[in-house]
Amino acid sequence: MKIVMVGEGAFGHKHLDALKNIDDVEVVSIAGGVEESTRETAEKYGIPHWTLDLQEALSQAGVEAAIITSPTPIHAAQAIDVMEAGMHVMIEIPMADSLADAESICTVQRATGLVAMAGHTRRFNPSHQYLNKKFRAGELTIQQMDVQTYFFRRQNLNALGQPRSWTDHLLWHHACHTVDLFAYQTGEEIVQVQAMEGPKHPELGIAMDMSIGLKTASGALCTLSLSFNNDGPLGTFFRYICDNGTYMARYDDLVDGRENPIDVSTVDVSMNGIELQDREFIAAIREGREPNASVHQALAAMKVLDRIEQVLGH
Repeated sequence: MKIVMVGEGAFGHKHLDALKNIDDVEVVSIAGGVEESTRETAEKYGIPHWTLDLQEALSQAGVEAAIITSPTPIHAAQAIDVMEAGMHVMIEIPMADSLADAESICTVQRATGLVAMAGHTRRFNPSHQYLNKKFRAGELTIQQMDVQTYFFRRQNLNALGQPRSWTDHLLWHHACHTVDLFAYQTGEEIVQVQAMEGPKHPELGIAMDMSIGLKTASGALCTLSLSFNNDGPLGTFFRYICDNGTYMARYDDLVDGRENPIDVSTVDVSMNGIELQDREFIAAIREGREPNASVHQALAAMKVLDRIEQVLGH
């Protein structure tokens, strides 16, 4: 399967590393935003063609799909361009930075019938998969998820420490992971939200701290704290408080409430959540089915984020 990578930043590299482990997949072009870094990425990964023009990349012979890892504000427009060109698309999280744009993506997917998937990696991390199997089997029920998403990002830099051409967002990007995961793990609709945000950064113009509360129809709670001010380990840490045990997930690692490690190495064919996400996208294309984390499934989280934005008075 021939694929176009859209975006040459940190997450584009993660997907390129993951795709190396999947049989019969070839990245034939990369469509980037900056000439120097796009060329360097193509050379690093042995990609035969690079360009700053998405349509040029999509026109390469035999291309079937694209993975979008470009700046969030252009996700929706690029996803629609890919589908209108007749190709399947995976859009890194968030698939859009507004509910209206997310709905437009879903509209085009319905019209084209192509596979369109959002990059909700948490659904695929072995740690969260392990628990999802127990939830589905009725062995565990979530009482509360306590989640911390912390970065130290007082300058507009990406995960590689390079200057960004756009501004990241605690709500539409980082909260999106947890909102989707909470609904996915509980299997329920989120019916109540509350939110507060701290002062806006004088230059970036975004809130640097945020507190979000979610509740499902059965009463399960999610308490989410987010910060770009945390001077410490980066990333997201999940505590699942359940009726029959407590679990803590840190990326692909899982421990119980007393920090005893749980082996999740046999949950799936890889311990790399990005690779498992990419495998699902490719399998859905080959099998002609809706993928886990399709844009229609992901739309529920976008609706919740829109409600939170209204609570915050934006």
